[in-house]
Order: sequence, then C-alpha cells, then structure tokens
Amino acid sequence: MTYVNKCPAAKYCGGCRYQGKSYAEQLALKQQFVQSLYAGCPVEPIIGAADPYNYRNKVQFAFGSSRGRVIYGNYVPSTHQIVEIDDCQIAARQANAITADIRKLAVSFRLSIFDENSMAGFLRHVMVRTAHKTGQVMVILVAGTHVFPKKKDFIRELRKLHPEITTIILNVNSRHTSMVLGDKTEVLYGRGFIEDILCGKIFRISPASFYQINAEQTEKLYTEAIRLADLQKDEVLLDAYCGIGTIGIVASDSVREVIGVEINKIAIKDARINAELNDADNISFFCQDAGKFMVNTNRKIDAVIMDPARAGADEKFLSSLIRLKPKKIVYISCNPVTQKRDVRYLAGRGYEVQCVQPVDMFPFTEHIETVVLMSRKDT
Repeated sequence: MTYVNKCPAAKYCGGCRYQGKSYAEQLALKQQFVQSLYAGCPVEPIIGAADPYNYRNKVQFAFGSSRGRVIYGNYVPSTHQIVEIDDCQIAARQANAITADIRKLAVSFRLSIFDENSMAGFLRHVMVRTAHKTGQVMVILVAGTHVFPKKKDFIRELRKLHPEITTIILNVNSRHTSMVLGDKTEVLYGRGFIEDILCGKIFRISPASFYQINAEQTEKLYTEAIRLADLQKDEVLLDAYCGIGTIGIVASDSVREVIGVEINKIAIKDARINAELNDADNISFFCQDAGKFMVNTNRKIDAVIMDPARAGADEKFLSSLIRLKPKKIVYISCNPVTQKRDVRYLAGRGYEVQCVQPVDMFPFTEHIETVVLMSRKDT
C-alpha cells in the first residue's frame, strides 16, 4: 500500500521527505542507501518501527503572526517562513494538542507574538517534551522577554486544559539566532525536569538535555549496540560523547566499569544524577573533551561506544582513539555519511568493520541511524 500525503504541509515543511511512500518503501530505501554506502561490509536488515507515527518525544514549533492571526508550525527549509501545522503526524499526540491550546490561550490572553524583524514581542517558540514510559510532560515557553503578562492565570488555564503537564518552564531567547532555546530559564510550575524509563533505567531530562527523540526505537538501538559490543563482566567501557549518560548507564550492568566523557557541563550534571537514580556505582563521568581524555588517561579501555553529533568525530578524537587501542569500537551515528568517513579512517589504522546495523529512528524522514561494530585486527 502506498500512502497519499496525509500532511497538508508536506510540500513546504521539509520535515517529512518520505511523505507519500509506504513504510515498507521507506525502509527499503534506507536499507539500500546504507548497503550502497557500506558496500563490501556486512549490513544487517534494518530494524523498523512498530508504529511510524507520532513518535517524536521532543517537538518544537515556531510562533508568528499572519494577517492578524497567531500561527505556529515549522520553518520552510533555509528560511524563517512558518508553515502552519495543526497536527504533525510525527509529533507526539500530546504535543500537538498542547501546542494548539497554547495558541488559543495566547489569543485569549492577548500575548504579543515575537517578531524577528523588530526583535520585539513575547511568545517565540513552544517546545513540548514527553516521557514515553512515565507519561510526564514538560512544556517550555520560549519568549523574547521575561515579562509575562498574567503569568499565573495563563499557567492555571493551561493546566486545566492539560493536567498531564508535570512542569512548565519559561525560557528567554532575545537574540537574533537560529537556536531555539536561550540561556535564561525560569521554572513556572513543577520540578523543571521530567523523568523517563529507558531499557529499564530511569533518566532525568532537563530542557536542554539531549535525549533520543524516538523512545521505542532507542531501546532497540541501545539493545543492539550493547549486543554487538559483546561486553564482558571484567571489561572497562568508555562512553564517549556520553550526554546525560543513557547508553553508559544501560550498559553498566554488563561490565566492570563505565567511564563517561562529555564536554557539556549541564549534560554531565544530569548524567551524575542519573547514575545516582539508577544506583550505578560502577560508572564515573568526566566533563572533558573526549579526545583529550583518551590522550591523557592511563587506564586500559576494553571497549568504546561513541555517539557523536551529525558532523561526526574530528581527526584529533579519532587519532586519540587509535592510541587508546580498545579491542572493540561501537560507533552509533545519525549521519551514516560522516560515520563512514570516520570508519574509513579507523579501518586504515588497524580496525575492521564486523557489522553494520541500520535502525529507523526517524520514520517519514530520509534520516537513518546506523551502528557499526569495529574490532582491532591484532586481537
């Protein structure tokens, strides 16, 4: 069966480039892409989603004005022109409903809408983060100013409409930037964070925390990555680019010790809290550049799991990794092209690809997550 374009914004939004294709077709295209990219390497069948709809647990919509109306949606690619979206098919259903009601409340409370030309106004973006297993919901109102007229009344009315909301945060971003969140936050209701359960472990998620956006597929991704690593109880695992510690904490039951390294101070703070929440006393976190950490450590590291940003790892990191000489490297990436570049570098310096596992984390988009297992040739 081939689906028609369900979303009326599909032609303009740019968020779901695989609109109009059946999910089976999407998976086939992604499998073909990974096999072509990793020609000559053992590529496993792609792991698809049980339900390709409404999977995003982090959703952000831009707010604006058009002909006297308050509108919200996504930007047209490479512009700040808003495409109106009333019901995003990949966003969590709660996020769609909450954002629609925030627009209504903004109108009834006569909140000013931020204007990027004049750099004036209040409501700029709305971000909603939902916890798949616990049901907790975070709402972040991104504003151009901290002055929030009738703040208490607005929060009270929003909570009446959506009692499932567990925390509400005001984030101030008055800069001319493409970044959604600014540096200043104020907790308006709740604890200022939510918690979710992933692979049986509990994780605290702050407004700016990196947390995989598809919880069901993330469990499959992490399970597969740890399986491929074939971790042993006497091994030491390095979790590079560890973020808030998710995969390292999940893997901590399988090894003697986990070392997590991350340059983001806020992420490391959350990671340490997450380790305490899970009684993971065999994991330690370091707020450092991962490449520098590997150069300076005198620890014997048996395995490395790395999950860098879309740009991949730089040569300094990779050369440090080579000097560390782990037996196994598990490279997780949301950008197989930069991953392949880095894998090629490692393959020319003593490592070989054992397996490539595609996982569809992002249905209806062209993006694909890949896990590559590499082992040192002299082991």
